Amino acid sequence: MTKYETMFILAPEQDDETYAAQVEKFKGIIEAEGGEVTNINRMGRRKLAYEVRKKFREGYYVLFNYLGSPDVTDELERNFRISDEVIRYLIVKEGE
Repeated sequence: MTKYETMFILAPEQDDETYAAQVEKFKGIIEAEGGEVTNINRMGRRKLAYEVRKKFREGYYVLFNYLGSPDVTDELERNFRISDEVIRYLIVKEGE
């Protein structure tokens, strides 16, 4: 299995329970596809470097480290794209 690091930013107008539910949802997607989450870092609400989608100036940052196949990242990316709560994401394959 390959090591991956994924950072995503959630829309800022949600409450803590919604953030926790979103994090669990994406963790569940990784595990359902056969991946193994090794670390979750909820970095919290932070200011964005630039305005996103013409309205967001801050967001809730979350960092996942996990092991998985490329199928895991494909499914995760598909869910990020269709989710209205995710305003930005980045998936990086960690060095070997």
